[in-house]
Amino acid sequence: MKENMKLAARLSVAPMMDWTDRHCRYFHRLMSRRALLYTEMVTSAALVRGGAMHLLAHDPAEAPVAVQLGGSEPAELAQAARIAADEGFAEVNLNVGCPSDRVQSGCFGAVLMQRPELVADCVAAMAAAAPQAEITVKCRIGVDDQIPQEVLPQFLERIAAAGVRRVIIHARKAWLQGLSPRENREVPPLDHDLVLGMKAAFPQLHVSLNGGIETLEQAQAHLARGMDGVMLGRAGYHRPYDVLAGADAAIWGDTAAPLSREEVVAAMRPYIARHLGQGGRLHSVTRHMLGLYAGQPGARAWRRALSEGAVQPGAGLEMLDAALAAQAEAAAGGATLMAARA
Repeated sequence: MKENMKLAARLSVAPMMDWTDRHCRYFHRLMSRRALLYTEMVTSAALVRGGAMHLLAHDPAEAPVAVQLGGSEPAELAQAARIAADEGFAEVNLNVGCPSDRVQSGCFGAVLMQRPELVADCVAAMAAAAPQAEITVKCRIGVDDQIPQEVLPQFLERIAAAGVRRVIIHARKAWLQGLSPRENREVPPLDHDLVLGMKAAFPQLHVSLNGGIETLEQAQAHLARGMDGVMLGRAGYHRPYDVLAGADAAIWGDTAAPLSREEVVAAMRPYIARHLGQGGRLHSVTRHMLGLYAGQPGARAWRRALSEGAVQPGAGLEMLDAALAAQAEAAAGGATLMAARA
């Protein structure tokens, strides 16, 4: 199972709060059978002290899927890792990269880059408690005034000694004060070469690169340079079809044709119907589908019809049909206009 996860990690979609929930992951899985998907970050306290098992809800069809935990207390993280493994997650990832104020106040996320010895204690405890799952770490290259070329190798050496064999590195510093979480994803300069250097310095580690990767072609280029894996963030969410539909062929050499965009929508219908039948709201699912036609004729009409229609009281599958019709009509109108101009 761990080898399967390592293979899947050649291309993954990052854990993103408020985005990569179970509905999003089901949708993404329809476009790529191979890419590794992640949950939103789940705090260890929510599982251990809050009993929030609903945060681990997932459909078997989402596999391969990993859970990301946030926390800094080894014993509590060990309990949370055991719970996650018992729920069927083959990978449990520790968040050492999120710079938000909420995360800092709980002494976890990127602030843990300053405490590599504590991170080592955490992952060792997690591995001992959940031996059936692989324990991985997602980190930054450093925080605040740290010198990445100095602290990152020391950090990796410490967690590798604690048993970590796979790490995802966001190739930017995090500034714990002065930048918002959004700015921390955009303002600090990228250093992809440093992350590549870490792969050379730690050949025993499976190293995935995260940060500033916008296209499937860029992901392929980083793999060709020697990275073990590439993790996509916002591009995987806002332009899912562009980066996921061709991934199985480009990254793993699969020959099966991907579903078309229209086939993806058709495949979502029974899933949405089940969700609605359980009392769920249409918008909870379809908000993740707004980028399906990104860059295509009729994309704006699709987004508008779906975003406006899905929030209406009692909205059902008819709104999905209306959005498809709006997209097709807008695309046809655009084609007619282009032909007339020609």
